[in-house]
Amino acid sequence: MKNIPQLHQTVFSTIRDAAESLGVPAYVVGGYVRDYYLGRVKEGEMDLDFVTVGSGIDLAKEVASRIEGSSLAVYKQFGTAQVKFGELELEFVGARKESYRKNSRKPLVEDGTLEDDQLRRDLTINALSWSLNKENYGELIDPFNGMEDLRNENIKTPIDPHQTFSDDPLRMMRAIRFASQLNFRIQEETFEAITEMSGRINIISKERIIEELNKIIMSDQPSLGFTMLFKTGLLKEFFPEMHELHGVKEVNGVRHKDNFWHTLKVLDNVIELGADLWLRWSAIMHDIAKPPTQRFHKKAGWTFHGHDALGAKWTKRIFRRLGLPLDERMRYVRKLVRLHLRPIALVSDEVSDSAIRRLIYEAGDDIDDLMKLCRADVTTKNEYKQEKYQQNFDYVEQRIKEVEEKDRIRNWKNPLSGDEIMQALNIKPSRTVGDVKDAVKEAILNGDIPNDHDAAFEFMMKHKDDFLNNG
Repeated sequence: MKNIPQLHQTVFSTIRDAAESLGVPAYVVGGYVRDYYLGRVKEGEMDLDFVTVGSGIDLAKEVASRIEGSSLAVYKQFGTAQVKFGELELEFVGARKESYRKNSRKPLVEDGTLEDDQLRRDLTINALSWSLNKENYGELIDPFNGMEDLRNENIKTPIDPHQTFSDDPLRMMRAIRFASQLNFRIQEETFEAITEMSGRINIISKERIIEELNKIIMSDQPSLGFTMLFKTGLLKEFFPEMHELHGVKEVNGVRHKDNFWHTLKVLDNVIELGADLWLRWSAIMHDIAKPPTQRFHKKAGWTFHGHDALGAKWTKRIFRRLGLPLDERMRYVRKLVRLHLRPIALVSDEVSDSAIRRLIYEAGDDIDDLMKLCRADVTTKNEYKQEKYQQNFDYVEQRIKEVEEKDRIRNWKNPLSGDEIMQALNIKPSRTVGDVKDAVKEAILNGDIPNDHDAAFEFMMKHKDDFLNNG
């Protein structure tokens, strides 16, 4: 336990003293110990897990009473408790046995020994622990040679993987998640067990699955995790639309690219450009509707007309089924999926300012992220084509900048309010108010009038009779 941040050392010694006062053994377990040996432990925000052979709740209460300024949360139904102290979250649980019945999402839990608790761990590298007991304080307890697996960058289960994954099928996702995050290899026997048992993931709630999937997506190279999800069959179980992207058809010797591997390349590309979780999801979803829109034409070859619009339409349904949020984050992804083909159509010198304005208007503050997605979508290995496409996007971004500086269309709001329209035309609330607003918007986007109040008002009054007669 060398080179541990001072704050963590203080916490460990406090827990040692608290456990001794209660007459129970205590241990640091899991992720913290693993990350220490990987050189990933830092002073800042961190979760630490502790196991005691006894009541985790009682130990947490005693620890909280010894740390000034800490807060305590008790979860009696789970037999766990949490102590928050600054940026640290300390989780306490009693050692236990845990298993799942064949068709249940809820585990059977009973008290157990430290050995029982380590046996229920998902991976050998997560079964490492340190003793916090006075007689052997700081001693590493490694019953499954987890240290050897860390050195060999190997992911495997502590016991027969079929038993591990039967007890909790989410452990299959976790094995792939850690392999993706750490760029480790999944041991062959463990990988084969995941493949054989992939269908069992269906007893796990969508909330638990999406939590692991999002962690894979947020890894440095998520294509590694998705490749394993695909090869084991897990992806097909909970995200069949993405699985369906795989495959290449051929007609008269004409083939198209494999849209699954293309999507993974786009996902990795967009991360290099700087992407949060939802831009990464936009990359995952951008071609999701290509399979049903796929057509072959003798002259044009393979086409996927309308996959952008259909993909946007599918977004809400897929987000709901996966347990993803249906708020502005879903709407952001849907927007980028719908618009991802638009910028490349604006490359020509002959493209009008109007077309640029409409893109800026529709994308709003997400225009920069849209351009990142478009750049990431270039996956050709031909260096000349790659450079040409990127130059085209440079041109589009320059045109967007010029038009935006001139017309201020981003996050545009109509310069005329409903009250002003009703007063000027002496009308009551009606469809005519909306017609005026739409006409003003189109006139500004087309470049017929400037984007300002006086021009909009003059336009309305000039066409006053048309509005009133049509109303």
